[in-house]
Amino acid sequence: MDGPGTAARDAGGADGSLRAQEHRGSLRAALTGLTTRGRSFLAAGAAAVVCAYVLGQGDLLRVGVLLAALPLVCVVVLHRTRHRVAASRRLSPVRVPAREEARVHLRLDNVSRLPTSLLMLQDQVPYVLGPRPRFVLDRMEPGGRREVSYRVRSDLRGRYPIGPLQLRLTDPFGMVELTRAFSSHDTLTVVPRTEELPPVRLTGEAAGLGEGRHRSLAMAGDDDVIPRGYRHGDDLRRVHWRSTARHGELMVRREEQPQRPRCTVLLDTRRTAWAGSGPESAFEWAVSGAASVAVHLLERGYAVRLLTDAGTPVPGPDGGGTDTAAADTAGLIMDTLAVVEHSGEPGLARAYEALRGGGHEGLLVAFLGSLDDEQTVLAGRMRQRAGGAVALLPRGFREPAAQEEKERSLREAGWTVLPYTPGEALPDLWRQADRSAGGVPGRTARSGR
Repeated sequence: MDGPGTAARDAGGADGSLRAQEHRGSLRAALTGLTTRGRSFLAAGAAAVVCAYVLGQGDLLRVGVLLAALPLVCVVVLHRTRHRVAASRRLSPVRVPAREEARVHLRLDNVSRLPTSLLMLQDQVPYVLGPRPRFVLDRMEPGGRREVSYRVRSDLRGRYPIGPLQLRLTDPFGMVELTRAFSSHDTLTVVPRTEELPPVRLTGEAAGLGEGRHRSLAMAGDDDVIPRGYRHGDDLRRVHWRSTARHGELMVRREEQPQRPRCTVLLDTRRTAWAGSGPESAFEWAVSGAASVAVHLLERGYAVRLLTDAGTPVPGPDGGGTDTAAADTAGLIMDTLAVVEHSGEPGLARAYEALRGGGHEGLLVAFLGSLDDEQTVLAGRMRQRAGGAVALLPRGFREPAAQEEKERSLREAGWTVLPYTPGEALPDLWRQADRSAGGVPGRTARSGR
């Protein structure tokens, strides 16, 4: 924080705050800090001086000089008072689900050798997080510290800046008030709410679990084992003696590396595919559902990626594989869903190209909006790129007959279709996918490929 009357800085540290620059303000800038009371005293004093001069009243002149001098003296004193104040901010947590509260902790340290005057503290927050918090701090002794906190809450997901922090300095008479701001701010990420989903068995799930590979290795003969050279620390019980005799050096069986099941969560964000807006809209329900499914499958050991109609997966090609921690992947996906908005894409062509270029089969869970005939056909072709596919479709965008026709077309293409109403409990809907997983349409689509 900088300017007349104080010298302040943001304390660096684990909270990632930045240091503010220190400047010396001019006396003219301090004059702009006169409050209504200070301006009134100044005007009254000037009027009294003029009247005393016109009327020749010496006593009135002394009163006028006193009234005019008091706010000016306060300006000079506050301007020359040099406080050194350090501030830091900490968010707990930095990523919070919508409709839940986060706490912001503020700490001020007087790093100068002089005590501070009365300080009024105000942090800048967007209106969606609530009213701006204000605090009044009493005199801080040299080396003293004050800690305050406040809560923020948002019904809307997004990324919201918090800060910069502002300090208001005032004199004991309330004549002058100077506002100075620190330079740093923090960002609060409000992510979609997630629901805990029951464990279900979905079509195509077993193909990615590595069970087939386990079984094939168990049935393979001894000659089918691919050995490698012995390394220090290898278990001698894994020595492959036949290969050792053939190569003339110790060879051991390779450790089996089971494959992780894979899943793509597709979110349709086309503006033309959704009706309504706000926290209770169908699109927000779909965003929350995509987040819930992604977190649920990550907890079950899946390698999950998020894909929208724009065709860019999250994590990208270099991330989200078997070596990426589930927590890191979940963080990337949740941060992306926190700021996802409607797109201007005309269709799902880019998403289809991304699936076609993925190079592997896995589970596909799609949260789709309204589909026309062309997009319904394209969605049916997406099913061919997945080992199993579940489509969640909102009700009410079309006439019931047209809606049923789209659902029937997707089922014939091999999708497990789950129609829903915005606000419906996702766990109950997810259980229906379990009951539908072994149905005839899924097996027919697989055999017809």
